[in-house]
Amino acid sequence: MYKSLIRPVLFKFDPEKVHYFTFDFLRKFCQIPGMPSVLRSRFSVNDKRLEREVFGLKFKNPVGLAAGFDKDAKLFKELSALGFGFIEVGTVTPKPQAGNEKKRLFRLKADAAIINRMGFNNEGVEAMVSRLKKNTNVLIGGNIGKNKLTPNAEAVKDYVFSFDKLFEYVDYFVVNVSSPNTPNLRELQDKEPLKNLLNTLQNRNREHTAPKPILLKIAPDLTEDQLLDIIEIVQETKIAGVIATNTTISREGLKSEAKNEMGGLSGKPLTKRSTEVIRFLSEKSNKSFPIIGVGGIHTAEDAIEKLEAGASLVQLYTGFIYEGPALIKAINKKILEKGL
Repeated sequence: MYKSLIRPVLFKFDPEKVHYFTFDFLRKFCQIPGMPSVLRSRFSVNDKRLEREVFGLKFKNPVGLAAGFDKDAKLFKELSALGFGFIEVGTVTPKPQAGNEKKRLFRLKADAAIINRMGFNNEGVEAMVSRLKKNTNVLIGGNIGKNKLTPNAEAVKDYVFSFDKLFEYVDYFVVNVSSPNTPNLRELQDKEPLKNLLNTLQNRNREHTAPKPILLKIAPDLTEDQLLDIIEIVQETKIAGVIATNTTISREGLKSEAKNEMGGLSGKPLTKRSTEVIRFLSEKSNKSFPIIGVGGIHTAEDAIEKLEAGASLVQLYTGFIYEGPALIKAINKKILEKGL
């Protein structure tokens, strides 16, 4: 019903406006008594065989929602009713920021893709904390970044600030240095700046009696040599794992009119490359750390490929928008069918 009736209507309107409309609709729908239970019965797959223990956390199933969808942790409870095993909120920055000028979100329907140049628009970490304090049972990842006006030389302070504020309210952290939409952010993926950032966060982490898993989200545009550096950095800093991958700046093979818009590309054009990165990291590291696979998952088979390539968990974003919540259920059922 989603693809045949709902999506064609939604896709007639501006994608950013549709995003906020669907947020409001889902929130109000879930305020009706019994409706969250209806959603869970329709889309959730409850089976002990789907449970995963990864970097010390227990996931009820391995299908999560990627960062960028619920930037401000406004809808994590309602979204979890759609069958997700975990929700990643953010990217959040220390101070609120408006992000880049609109229009900044583009559908590439002919390519089943999206280009975004949102620019870490969010209400700031304090606002996020106020909402996460009300969480009771949703496994939450906190994706943290730096403010646009913070120079790279002071970026570590931004990450530490959000880390400290969120520590009690998220189950794991994601360090986002791979978005193409904040000027010069990807320079923090270079070996020395990245080691410094991760070591600083890990030192802060170890000050707590129960440290939280810290993951690194990487770009799909890294070379093999850079990916080997990532493996070395993960092993040296002893962070918990990697999320592969963020959006790409590549435009290879696109057919849509909006293909030349600036920003990060997500969706089907990323499927193959993100799986290649997962397989490379898994094989070259001898599976020494967990990987969350994200990028171009539009079918259950796409998710299976990423799990077989070495991912421990997967996340959806663009595929969720194009295929609807039935995709979550389809992936979990396919995992059970495959015995993964």
